[in-house]
Amino acid sequence: QVQLVESGGGLVQAGGSLRLSCAASGRTFSSYAMGWFRQAPGKEREFVARISSSGGNTDYADSVKGRFTISRDNAKNTVSLQMNSLKPEDTAVYYCTAGPQIATMTRYWGQGTQVTVSS
Repeated sequence: QVQLVESGGGLVQAGGSLRLSCAASGRTFSSYAMGWFRQAPGKEREFVARISSSGGNTDYADSVKGRFTISRDNAKNTVSLQMNSLKPEDTAVYYCTAGPQIATMTRYWGQGTQVTVSS
């Protein structure tokens, strides 16, 4: 079992930056793929970014590519999402996910953290 706790959300003006963090419990963290998803009001949940267990492979949604960076620290059991050049359309609840493989990285979910970008 893996428990995920997100932090770092908040209110920021357009063009600003935020860094989200996700702290994971469990000894298997370093072997898990991790991801970030988001859900805006009235919209379906969507993929944002993912990172392999080693951190060597990352992938991003087209809408955030070049602005967001996912990273992980296996020694500290954390995964982060650095968000730059934020836009009002980035406003959403952001969720951290984890799973044994990239294909199953949505097995575990955090409770979410709210990000609001004002225009």
